[in-house]
Amino acid sequence: MPVTTHRSRPFSSSQRLPETDQPPVLHEPVEAGALLAEFIHRHPRLLILTGAGVSTDSGIPDYRDGDGAWKRRQPVQHKAFMEDFHTRQRYWGRSLIGWPVMRNAAPNPSHQYISDLELLNHSSLVVTQNVDRLHQKAGTRAVTDLHGRADEVVCMSCGYRCPRDQVHDRCTDLNPGFRKYTAERAPDGDADLEVDFSDFQLADCPRCEGILKPDVVFFGDFVPKDRVFSALDVLRASDGLLVIGSSLMVYSGFRFCRYAREWGKPMATLNLGRTRAEELVDLKLNARIGETLEAALKQL
Repeated sequence: MPVTTHRSRPFSSSQRLPETDQPPVLHEPVEAGALLAEFIHRHPRLLILTGAGVSTDSGIPDYRDGDGAWKRRQPVQHKAFMEDFHTRQRYWGRSLIGWPVMRNAAPNPSHQYISDLELLNHSSLVVTQNVDRLHQKAGTRAVTDLHGRADEVVCMSCGYRCPRDQVHDRCTDLNPGFRKYTAERAPDGDADLEVDFSDFQLADCPRCEGILKPDVVFFGDFVPKDRVFSALDVLRASDGLLVIGSSLMVYSGFRFCRYAREWGKPMATLNLGRTRAEELVDLKLNARIGETLEAALKQL
């Protein structure tokens, strides 16, 4: 069997959907659920790719609107975080407000329904672009955290690793004046806080004083190759691909659709709004996620 060379590129934020005068037709959950159940009956063992839309009902905001456009300022870039001290001050200062939102979030029904698909042997693997670990909290066992996990922190010099809460508590103790601030929550443990961060004291690595960074893939960085290759191997062995709650605007997720098409795998998308894979998929469902999954499960 020939060996496939998987394409690789940085986690990019620059892609945009083309403008259109025709908004996507919104499917009612009962109709969408019936179509999804039919797709699953025909392709019973699926790789499921999930995005931010699965976690919005848990109180974690998403990045983009229904047309794939940014709702707010773009998130931190890997290069800026690593090279600019002030960027790290701003990141960890905003995290004092934003991280507890993600840490305390609980799985919503969509996470539970996806876990139920695994119990019914319809999910070979859940590949999630989210870093909130809510699929695991809902009981799903086969999960690949494509972009890492926000609940752990790693030293970029010596590899020291610890729970995010430890760094959060150290930053809180070092910066008691920041306890007075409040702000709107933002995606992935961020917050829309705009203050003077110049005096913010960072919690460096306790082992080597290196840079501590959440164990997530920031924009401009690469998803680890072994993580991608393992997930693509599962896709190749699956009956099809089901994308839930992702606009697929970044290549790290979109690549799964590209390979599914290359390998002749049927594809379905369930998302409120358009996706980057409109021209590739066999079934496009523009519908509310939780209600649609519930309706589909009743027919499986």
